Amino acid sequence: MNSSSDSELIGRCLVGNPSAWNNLFDAHYSTVVRFVFQLSPEFSMEDAEEIAQETFLSVIKNLKSFNKKSSLQTWIIRIAINKTHDYIIRQKAEKRGGGAKPLSINANDGDGEIKIDIPDSKFRPDENILKNEEYQILFCALEKLGNPCKEVIELRYFAELSYEEIAQAIDAKPKTVSSRLSKCLDKLEAILKNELNREKIR
Repeated sequence: MNSSSDSELIGRCLVGNPSAWNNLFDAHYSTVVRFVFQLSPEFSMEDAEEIAQETFLSVIKNLKSFNKKSSLQTWIIRIAINKTHDYIIRQKAEKRGGGAKPLSINANDGDGEIKIDIPDSKFRPDENILKNEEYQILFCALEKLGNPCKEVIELRYFAELSYEEIAQAIDAKPKTVSSRLSKCLDKLEAILKNELNREKIR
């Protein structure tokens, strides 16, 4: 979807057009589910869909603040990353005895309830491929790598954003993204080598 299409769709959403909201979900929901599912080897498809729903709740509440410096998809992906990190923190808290209140996808904008039909994700990856031992090692390495490297790698290889889109998302120049990504991949490679060597010793 190009910027003019984004602007037209956003404008229709902001005036409360129900079909526009459905169009927004149709265009981006499955992409977000697929992206989130890849962010942790411990996620089930239900986890990914729950995070996607929380992401779009945030989109509904904050669309007025979208500044159009990035594409709509890039903005949504950034929200999905934040919601994923929040979800992981909640999961860890629950394991320690905490609790979390589930959110409903029905949103109220203050003037009335917006009815949204979220489509079922058609994406059903083979969990035996995505959650095998190699992926476990990769995600462990990414966690050890940490941000900002983890974020830029996620945006490039999981969200499949271009250098220009990543630059917009992290407020940097495309050349900076290219340089940072190269250095981050070198660091990731070093961590992966250590992890693989440890696995061989076991």
